[in-house]
Amino acid sequence: MASQEAMPGLHSATAAESVWSGGVSPYAVVPKKLGMWLFIVSDAITFASLILAYSYIRVASENWPRPFAFWPSIINATVMTIVLLTGSITVVMAVRAPKMDQRGTAARWLMATIAGGILFDVLHIHEWLGLIGEGVRLFKNPWGVPMFGASFFALTGLHMLHVTIGVVYLGVIAWGFKRSKFTADDVEISGLYWHFVDLVWMFLFPLIYLLAARTA
Repeated sequence: MASQEAMPGLHSATAAESVWSGGVSPYAVVPKKLGMWLFIVSDAITFASLILAYSYIRVASENWPRPFAFWPSIINATVMTIVLLTGSITVVMAVRAPKMDQRGTAARWLMATIAGGILFDVLHIHEWLGLIGEGVRLFKNPWGVPMFGASFFALTGLHMLHVTIGVVYLGVIAWGFKRSKFTADDVEISGLYWHFVDLVWMFLFPLIYLLAARTA
């Protein structure tokens, strides 16, 4: 009877044990990575809302400005796009390096990405100054709908802010990873942020620049 009475407890203990025997739990997620994904989702909603608002104003306006000449505006924006896409490649190389135990190499690839981000900001600021010099303001411009300036500066400014934050973020990760203060997961998570910034630009580039290119 004693052995039979002990059986329910034995069954309960066995049931409490995990039946997973395939190695790492399939539901285990690095907390930092989960946090980054949640941030990306929430930030994507913000950008999506702004892009939809811009698109609505753009379509609803009969005389939307077309201030971007092929040279230098479209060429400049194309160079900015190439710079960001190159940054995605260097980030991939940075994420790959720790898997081969190459901390210094990972830091150098991150620094290359940072250099690209700085160049992007410089080109963007130069473009802003050019438009401001032509008379573009938040609610005024020489060509058409007054809202062009506010919508343009809001979208591109928010994106440029993300690039700048990314430059600082990657700089901290590069410095810390080279000194073994951060792990390969930290490098990968920073790469997720940079890829998101690049992806957003791939929506902004055609929407803002190519669809507002000067035709004559």
